Amino acid sequence: MIRRNAWFAGLASPLLIGLALLLPGSPSLAASSQPSSATAAVTIDNFSFTPAELTVSVGTTVIWTNRDDIPHTIVSNDGVFKSKVRDTDETFSFTFDKAGTYSYFCSVHPKMTGKIVVQ
Repeated sequence: MIRRNAWFAGLASPLLIGLALLLPGSPSLAASSQPSSATAAVTIDNFSFTPAELTVSVGTTVIWTNRDDIPHTIVSNDGVFKSKVRDTDETFSFTFDKAGTYSYFCSVHPKMTGKIVVQ
């Protein structure tokens, strides 16, 4: 009998704790209390950045993914960000903390250009 009560208590405790977290007035983990983690994607393929121009909100992390068969870089014209050479399927990310327009290019292929507009 004691063994069955201990097993029941072991099962019931986590359930009661979980239920208490859902009750009104109890602490919650609402999405608004979590930091924003917006992301946006740019693909590198066929010697181009797609989309060529991307508009994001302040705080957004942009992730560039090289889908080309040859290496590329992502370098801002004003020196704010600069990736190492990215091979096929490698990524580079940068979080934009200030509003503005950020033009960038591939230092290996300078005719490859793109722009991030942060609002």
